[in-house]
Amino acid sequence: MSSRPFRLAAAQYDIGFLKSWDDYSSKIARWVEEAAGNGAKMLLFPEYFSMELASLFPEDVYRSLSKQLAEIQTLLPDFVSLFSDMAERHGVYIVAGSFPVRLTNGSYRNRSFLFRPDGTTDHQDKLQMTRFENEHWLITGGDEIKTVDTEFGRIGINICYDSEFPMIARKQVEAGANLILVPSCTDTLAGYYRVRIGCQARALENQCYVVQSPTVGQAPWSEAVDVNIGAAAVYTPVDYGYPDNGILAIGELNQAQWVYADIDLTSIAHIRQTGQVFNYRDWPGQFRHLR
Repeated sequence: MSSRPFRLAAAQYDIGFLKSWDDYSSKIARWVEEAAGNGAKMLLFPEYFSMELASLFPEDVYRSLSKQLAEIQTLLPDFVSLFSDMAERHGVYIVAGSFPVRLTNGSYRNRSFLFRPDGTTDHQDKLQMTRFENEHWLITGGDEIKTVDTEFGRIGINICYDSEFPMIARKQVEAGANLILVPSCTDTLAGYYRVRIGCQARALENQCYVVQSPTVGQAPWSEAVDVNIGAAAVYTPVDYGYPDNGILAIGELNQAQWVYADIDLTSIAHIRQTGQVFNYRDWPGQFRHLR
């Protein structure tokens, strides 16, 4: 793994209504080409940004929560092929938000795929499901907290609500991840801030980078992603050498755009040893003396 700095891009991705698969592949190509053209080596897309693919099916499908999940499975191979090709062609890592994947037992997982420039892939399933996912969409949580390796260092993925549970990111940073990527999809300002506050808390307590990427815009045709609110951002430790507010970069609320930041994962080890505080080090056994 390399120790060199790199540019990261987090998408504020606008959910749209598509006319054809070619329209979708062209849209993704434009997004990836723009980020790669601006020097980004790692690209993060939002949770459920793939749900705009449901618009390629008849109205009775894209307006049905259950039918859209079933039908978009037919597009999963093309989705994987598209992003794998984009990663290889541009020599970048792409975390392709999330796609609801049907398992062999018929259940669904909200899965985030990582595509590497060498053609290999990995994934992280969402672990903590929201009420909407549990009660209405019947998507179930995964059962494995993973880390994945890149040439820039080891990373972890917390899908939206996962970022609000400290032990998930903690296990990942203890396994060597200095960067946590958070694809998100929230339909209220409060929901956006819940995820944002979770991201900033994880960056503070683990002294690591945390990056959020949300869907934005209105999609009244979709019951699943009809309203999308958020801003992409890169959060840091709050200590020497980092921004005083822990925000390295943040986008304009609800505007479709890339948000860029140049980061160096090797700086994390340094701040954990020399910082004003030692949040990461002081975590183990911090309250054992209390009753």
